[in-house]
Amino acid sequence: MQYVDKWRAVSAATGPADRAAAEEGVRLAYRTAGLTEPERIVWADSPRSGVAAVRSLDDPGRSVRHEVRTRPWAEERRRIHDELGPAGWAELWSLTGARLWDTTRALAERIRTGVVDALAVQDTAGTAHTADTADIGDATATETEIRLTLLDAVLGQHDAAWLAGFDGRSDRLQGLVKVAVHAGWWWPYEKAVVICERPVELHRDEAGRLDRGDGPALAFPDGFALYAWRGMPVPADFLRELTSLTPQRIRSEENAELRRVMLEYYGYYRYLAESDAQPVHRDETGILWRIALDDDEDVTMVEVVNSSPEPDGSHRTYWLRVPPTTQTAKEGVAWTFGLRADAYEPVRQT
Repeated sequence: MQYVDKWRAVSAATGPADRAAAEEGVRLAYRTAGLTEPERIVWADSPRSGVAAVRSLDDPGRSVRHEVRTRPWAEERRRIHDELGPAGWAELWSLTGARLWDTTRALAERIRTGVVDALAVQDTAGTAHTADTADIGDATATETEIRLTLLDAVLGQHDAAWLAGFDGRSDRLQGLVKVAVHAGWWWPYEKAVVICERPVELHRDEAGRLDRGDGPALAFPDGFALYAWRGMPVPADFLRELTSLTPQRIRSEENAELRRVMLEYYGYYRYLAESDAQPVHRDETGILWRIALDDDEDVTMVEVVNSSPEPDGSHRTYWLRVPPTTQTAKEGVAWTFGLRADAYEPVRQT
């Protein structure tokens, strides 16, 4: 678990990179791979700026990502797998990398998507070109070329999941480890390397998803940022509007996913109360409410009252989100327990 905790912290680290230590790690990775150390190391303030820096390099040589990262990882994995056997390797992975894999890979994919969105726009013919050729350094860069440039990157701190499985077991990967601990993404070429700074802000929910309601969930020193609510990408302007929502504004939102975010932020119970919504069914378990939404499934909820009083004698009301096909309050409450309505018989009614 010590390695999992270490690499979880690495993957979430923010603040200035240790540039000297990261550059030392790059040189070590090149030497370990049997390569001549790069002639130049260029720093960028984000993966977006990193792509621009890579495309602006003058004669960097071919990408050596395979020699520096892919081949040593594959060979070390094979060595440890042979040493531990299939069961031993599976156990090692389950205790290390598997615990970090989903969140780190999802974050890396969000960054890739954000970089493409920031640098590429569609022209009238439907061909993707860069949004700002001055920033990218290549007026002919297409979306495909940007994506290919991103595939040349080593993910640094966001390679934490698989590096966790090798920590303490492989001297061959120490250069990669050192860069990951001290910096962000980087691009290795024969003659030059581009390395990125780490984020300055990172906000996630308990599930590890990007999440913030009052600003960027992920931000880099150059202003490149990602906005998200409980993992869902949202526009920056959208978040600023959340504090002034009204039921009318929620109903008028054409994007169904953004409308759901609005409802979550505003509160279903508040929306029901202020929309003059009418119950569609009530029984001994509670009250079934349904909110019809244009171009989206109905929001269906059961209002239940806890039969156990609070210390002050009041009874707390709960709102349970249930499937839109629910027809009765009892069916909805039963569904929350994984039961059919005819099999649900509460000991104490609410």
